[in-house]
Parts: sequence; C-alpha cells; structure tokens
Amino acid sequence: MKIFLYIFFFISINPVVFSQQKLETKDSLAIIDILNKQEKDWNRGDIDEFMKGYLKSEKLVFSGSSGPIYGWKATLDRYKKTYSDKEKMGKLKFEILNIIALSPKVIQLQGKFNLTRSIGDAFGYFTLNWIKVKNRWYIISDHTSGSN
Repeated sequence: MKIFLYIFFFISINPVVFSQQKLETKDSLAIIDILNKQEKDWNRGDIDEFMKGYLKSEKLVFSGSSGPIYGWKATLDRYKKTYSDKEKMGKLKFEILNIIALSPKVIQLQGKFNLTRSIGDAFGYFTLNWIKVKNRWYIISDHTSGSN
C-alpha cells in the first residue's frame, strides 16, 4: 500500500514540478542582449562593466573548478585575480546552446565559451541561472567548467 501512495504522489506532482514554463521572446532577447554586452565588456578588458550582468547580492554564487564562491564582491575579486590583465583575459566568444524558462522570473541558459589568448586558448561550458528583479534580468548562479 505504501508503494502505491509513493507512486500516486510522484505521478500527481510530476507534471507540476517538471513542467517547463513558456519562454517569452522579450525575456530571451533581454538575456541575450546582456550576454552580448558582457562579451563586449570582457573584450575591452572591463571586468567592472562585465559584472553588471550579475545580481549585486550575497546570494550570487559562482561555481568553477575550485568550488563555489558566494557573493557579488567575491565573484568580482575572483575575476580580477584570475584575469588580471588583457593577455589573461584574451578575446571571449559566447555560444548559446539552450535557454529554458523555469518560472516567469527564473531562466536557465546553457552555453559554451571560447577564450582566444596568446598564452593559450581556453574553452568550456557554463550554466547561468537568471533572475528577474525590478523588470531586469541578472545572473544569480554561474556554473562554469573549462580547460586550458
């Protein structure tokens, strides 16, 4: 009897929990615009402008090869330490692989990045969770994995 209740519970909540929301065109375009601006900011060597795509909050999390970093300031500091000059920053190119709406105010984007650098190219994949705050989209979670 207990197994029947678990199965019934799973089947009844499954469509609610796992349903994808409709992705609004205006939202996906807004996020793509922010990502394009970040790419340009990076390629100009402007990490401060690049960071404007991230939610300025202690709730922000950046997860990379050395584990998670919490908070906007800590993420900014990590970027500035890791990419301390234009040679290390190189030329960034994003490729969007998938965008899905998880709710009207949360969108997930999967993508690929390429860094072309004189010290050796780097590439990898990322998953960005975006949150809509005061009618603007910001990255609240960034999970990036890459290799040199």
